[in-house]
Amino acid sequence: MSSDQRLATESTDRSSLPDVPDETVKIAYIGGGAREWTPKLIGDLALSTGIRGEVALFDLDYEAAKRNAEFGNWVQERDDAVGDWTYNAVEERADALDGADFVILSTQFNPAETFVHDLRIPREYGIYGAVGATIGPGGIMRAMRTIPVYKEFGNAVREHCPDAWVFNYTNPLTWATRALYEAYPDINAIGLCHEVFHAQDMLANLVEEYMDVDEVDLDEIEINVKGINHYTWVDEARWRGVDLFELVDHHLEQEDAEREFTPEELEDVTPFVDNNQVTWELYRRFGILPAAGDRHLVEYGPWFIQGEMPDDLNRWGVKRTTADYRAKHWNPSESDQTTDVEAWMDGDAAFELEDSGEVAVEMMETLTVGGLMKTHVNLPNTGQMFDVEEGAVVETNAVLTADSVRPITAGKLPRQVRNQIRTHVNNHETLVEAANEGDVDLAFRAFLNDPQVKTLQTETAREMFAELIAAEREYLPDWDLEGSAVLAGSDAFDA
Repeated sequence: MSSDQRLATESTDRSSLPDVPDETVKIAYIGGGAREWTPKLIGDLALSTGIRGEVALFDLDYEAAKRNAEFGNWVQERDDAVGDWTYNAVEERADALDGADFVILSTQFNPAETFVHDLRIPREYGIYGAVGATIGPGGIMRAMRTIPVYKEFGNAVREHCPDAWVFNYTNPLTWATRALYEAYPDINAIGLCHEVFHAQDMLANLVEEYMDVDEVDLDEIEINVKGINHYTWVDEARWRGVDLFELVDHHLEQEDAEREFTPEELEDVTPFVDNNQVTWELYRRFGILPAAGDRHLVEYGPWFIQGEMPDDLNRWGVKRTTADYRAKHWNPSESDQTTDVEAWMDGDAAFELEDSGEVAVEMMETLTVGGLMKTHVNLPNTGQMFDVEEGAVVETNAVLTADSVRPITAGKLPRQVRNQIRTHVNNHETLVEAANEGDVDLAFRAFLNDPQVKTLQTETAREMFAELIAAEREYLPDWDLEGSAVLAGSDAFDA
């Protein structure tokens, strides 16, 4: 280049050109006092070199947020931390959200005052829910508590950071994500769940076992995902061009592929155990592979929670999460939780900085500075699922690029699986509609239509609903309890 050309280039007016992407971001974490999700994010950010910036932690338990902020800054001082992040606990939600590029939502109500009722009361009516966090009587109660709060979050994002990308991890994930869009239709909200990774991991294990491969990266397992959160299905699966359904069929021909378990075998096992027996059974019956853990599948397929309990559930290798477990898990002094930031910082427990396996940070990097990423997400249906109404939140694959998330068309589900999915979608939409007006009687229609509840007489279901409402009424301030015809005259509610 000549000196004249160089001078002309240097003097070019660049004021009309777009800005170079700025890798410095602000992350607002609502529920930043969480004992599991926040440390995972902190670890992943410490290993990230694609973006840098600040993380504002907000939690109603301000001391918990302060503890996690201290931990985050402690991690940043480690020699193996290559990221560049600063953590601050804030006392006002608005301060966390103002100017945020990303918002993470990970919240829950005190399980000792809510979740325990979701599990205990249905059990007294013969409904043996394994988790109670997504559907069933407990899942619907959790949704009734959560939808009004997440509509409030949606409005807060509109006010303080309308262009931010919002990652929701909170269950019931479909209802919470749907509530964000109900409040703010233009929100950039994505529901994230790691259950589909379970299916990829399961398929990777089959490749390693039957194709004599040492280690298979989950990114190499290409699957077509379709359904709703915790009841997602796969109809195409490949590894380096190999049709993995041939491996699945081969595996199911093996003698040890199908087995039954006893309650004694599961007695000292974590309730998060997964033996895939429900997965294989649903594949045999419907010809399509479920992509969630068995403990969630049994709630959407209530065949598995009928009969003599716990034996008829345990035979599938599934263990129920009890109310006692949920209450103790909320209390660090009584739980067996593996994340203890104070013990790590005090040197009472060993801390290793390692990738959590979650994809939130990779998504942030892609949305900020570009690249190409494919993963499964929960988004309102805009055509990615042909056989579900538009606007309902569904789970499919999507392609991420800079400031863009585009869902991938997933195709149709087999008729009988589609029938199951539609029932739940109708209940999702009914409950969101009910929450808009605080209409308890409309909410009861969704409750009555839940497959688990359909095992009861209508009047029995009404009494269970009323008893659940009565036990948790202080967490339902946005619902018109006194104006409900369903609750009126109920012995359980009046008590």
